[in-house]
Amino acid sequence: MSLSKKVTVRSLTLAKSKGEKFAMVTSYDATFARLSEEAGIECLLVGDSLGNVVQGQESTVPVTIDDMCYHTSCVAQGANKAMIVADMPFMTYATPDAAFANAAALMQSGAHMVKMEGGAWLEETIALLTQRGIPVCAHMGLLPQSVNKIGGYRLHGKTRTEAKQLLADAKQLEEAGADLLLLEMVPAQLAAQVTQKLKIPVIGIGAGNQTDAQVLVIYDLLGVSGYIPRFANNFLHSNNGSIQEALAAYADAVKSGSFPDAEHTPG
Repeated sequence: MSLSKKVTVRSLTLAKSKGEKFAMVTSYDATFARLSEEAGIECLLVGDSLGNVVQGQESTVPVTIDDMCYHTSCVAQGANKAMIVADMPFMTYATPDAAFANAAALMQSGAHMVKMEGGAWLEETIALLTQRGIPVCAHMGLLPQSVNKIGGYRLHGKTRTEAKQLLADAKQLEEAGADLLLLEMVPAQLAAQVTQKLKIPVIGIGAGNQTDAQVLVIYDLLGVSGYIPRFANNFLHSNNGSIQEALAAYADAVKSGSFPDAEHTPG
């Protein structure tokens, strides 16, 4: 079902308060942005995952701010009602001043919100941006831009110490002004706890089905990325090979709470 009205920070927060789930999918061009919006997907993430699935890079690290601005502008041409969230690429928010300049560039390219990976150290940066009218989605758990530091892709928050720290950092970033929180590869029980403790909507990927929303890389849910992570599902294969039906099925499954199920929950 196509979106009936423009999605905003306020409408997403209201959905959480009503217990209504929403869907997010990555988008890198105008065509898939339009198809996703027509399928009723509320949020489009212009992810730096484009480094992997569009550019063929081994990680997201090589993606530049110019790459992100270009793809954000393309998505903005295809979407009229969905919220567009754009990733801040590697090292473009290492300092508050750098974050401010690069976030402004993304917003001027058509984004409605920017996303940054990290914990409590982002507090000052998030406060700076939100005070100046730039909405922020914080990204915690597995941080793909830090893959060279953390030594690979793995579940985060498994120990009591890690879980306690993640929850504390999440609360701190909410207080700093973050409007959304994305949790990647976090134990389902911890993700549920964070979702319950925070007033802002929490989006999960590989974090169980108790979050307020889910996000998937669009090429994963269409089964064309070559490798499908355990937390993803090939919605194209199970919906008669129609991209439109696959996107609609994904949106419906997220909103009903049937995706992800135990099969698609790491841990």
